[in-house]
Amino acid sequence: MRVVTWNVQWREREDWRARAPAIRDTLAALDPDVVCLQEVWATAGTSLAALLGAELGRHVAFGAPSLPPPPDPPERPDMAGVEVGVAVLSRWPLRSVAEHRFGSFHRPEVVALDVVADHPGGPLNVLTTCLDWEPELGSRRPAQAGALVRLVTDPARDGRLPVLLTGDLNTSPETPEIRALTAVMTDAWAAANGDEPGHTLRTANPLAPRAAWQIDRRIDYVLARPGSPAHPVVVERAFLAGEPVGGLHPADHDAVVADLRVP
Repeated sequence: MRVVTWNVQWREREDWRARAPAIRDTLAALDPDVVCLQEVWATAGTSLAALLGAELGRHVAFGAPSLPPPPDPPERPDMAGVEVGVAVLSRWPLRSVAEHRFGSFHRPEVVALDVVADHPGGPLNVLTTCLDWEPELGSRRPAQAGALVRLVTDPARDGRLPVLLTGDLNTSPETPEIRALTAVMTDAWAAANGDEPGHTLRTANPLAPRAAWQIDRRIDYVLARPGSPAHPVVVERAFLAGEPVGGLHPADHDAVVADLRVP
């Protein structure tokens, strides 16, 4: 089973219309079973997730609000009335879709999107979110991570298939927030690549914000826990994607791709 997580930089740049086909083409080449997206733009009529789902033949769930908050007032006309959210695209139909909300420094609340896909091997639980981004936010990001730990360890999610948590968690692997998650889940990148840095926000990408404290760090994750002791998580491969398409970088982050062995 191939899982992709990717922060796709909503409409922050004026080249977002040109980047959308590059995002689509990158995902089409990867042919993933599950795609989790952050910074997904949505309007009253459509969303990037809906457009990608239609073009790639995937079932789609979208949840909002998420981070970053849209500027108020809008910086450009094409940002007016645009929300930012997270999304899951699945090869298999979705049995259920739920939203879990928790507080943020930047917005009254943000969403962790929680879907159950109808995998041939049984229910597949997938959660995706985006956490606060400042290096020091008191109790905010640790509290968000704690809420995620409680969600992914809920025994109601147990089964033959792994429980997946993906997203732009906006902090690096050595921090207490990520350690709380990796204490109960397998970090697919580390399982496949050991100490290789795997930076997902890189100065080599001209779209990446140079002033961000997360630059040249790994802040995007595919995490998994076994659904049962009889079916441990096996990571066959993990790698980064998102190289330029036709000379254009699809987004400021690299995508994380993880190939998992499932029953």
